[in-house]
Amino acid sequence: MRIIFSRHGLTDYNIKNRICGISNAVISETGRRQAIELGLKLKNKNIDVIISSPLQRAIDTAKLANEAIGAEIVIDDRFTEWDYGSYEGAVFDDVFSDFQRAKCEFGVRLGGGESVLQLAHRVFCAIDDIREKYKDKTVLVVCHGGVCRVAKMYFEDMTMEDFAGFFMENGQTIEYTV
Repeated sequence: MRIIFSRHGLTDYNIKNRICGISNAVISETGRRQAIELGLKLKNKNIDVIISSPLQRAIDTAKLANEAIGAEIVIDDRFTEWDYGSYEGAVFDDVFSDFQRAKCEFGVRLGGGESVLQLAHRVFCAIDDIREKYKDKTVLVVCHGGVCRVAKMYFEDMTMEDFAGFFMENGQTIEYTV
């Protein structure tokens, strides 16, 4: 089985360098192009199902990519982005050191939002369910940077520095074979 994770297309939050967790931002025109390119890039990967976060930026990315892929789209709340609490909407450069430090405190609710352990629990359970339900299939998960970071931790060992420094560009993919 293959599971491909993709980060949603570019949003205005991304353009303005704002932290966007559970805020329901929409993709920009560039993000729409990225989503279409994602579909074209993956159209020959024989994707059986697309699982999307319920946030609009992920749903829009999944729908646009699916124009080339042609698979069923399933919404799974467990792939919602990390709840960054009080960091939500902040300009990244203004809170960089505090935000980076908070991301490495695995048992602390980031800015009063969600801890890494809480996020990992829901994402790991979702991946376990995908592995059970879609054996011998190829699954595309359209989600968010924080979720992709935790998914990588599911499949590969990561130091705290690796975890804090991991970043995926909008529309970028990472593939895991199970």
